[in-house]
Amino acid sequence: MCIIEPESFEEAAKDDSWKKAMEDEILMINKNNTWELVNRPPDKPIIGVKWVYKTKLNLDGSVQKNKARLVAKGYSQKPGIDFNETFAPVARLDTMRTLVALAAQRN
Repeated sequence: MCIIEPESFEEAAKDDSWKKAMEDEILMINKNNTWELVNRPPDKPIIGVKWVYKTKLNLDGSVQKNKARLVAKGYSQKPGIDFNETFAPVARLDTMRTLVALAAQRN
């Protein structure tokens, strides 16, 4: 069985299951207040976004769901021009484990 994932938005927009996956991603971005729309400073370049598509499979190889992610094209940024600091959007598992253990120890 060969799973073909779209390579562009135009390709994905032709398929209802991929459109649903993109709609779900936008809803989740809005629900989590991930982004805030702001006016562009005139002296700063715009950082684009792109869709990344992945088909999630069940153990038997059947399609579980189509997953679409909207990601920033961070690779186009230049240190000191477009950004000065970097941030990790997720915590490492060992950090979470330490925090939970500390919280349990201190009630």
